Amino acid sequence: MGLPVVHFEIGCRNKETTEAFYGQMFDWNIAPFGDAAMINTGNDLGIHGHITALGHEPHNYVTFYVQVDDLKGYLDKAETLGGKTLVPPVEIPGTGAFAWFADPDGNTIGLWKPLL
Repeated sequence: MGLPVVHFEIGCRNKETTEAFYGQMFDWNIAPFGDAAMINTGNDLGIHGHITALGHEPHNYVTFYVQVDDLKGYLDKAETLGGKTLVPPVEIPGTGAFAWFADPDGNTIGLWKPLL
């Protein structure tokens, strides 16, 4: 069985404008969460996500997160398959940790490891 896609992220320059757009576009519930905004899609069939303005490149991006049990192990696997680590594991206190890699075509993919 494959690993699940568990989250998505929308990067932007202006978080408030982006929140308003997606909230109105898809009727999503969007709430502040630190420097980001969490998206509740309001549907049991979909996954939830967040909007963030990093303040640096990349400004505009959309990525998804795959849940794994070993961030470093999957970053290493991506590199053996022609990918590249973009962001090494970063802990999000109280929730888990994430990392980013680029696939061979340069697409950014997120990895997520929740706290167990």
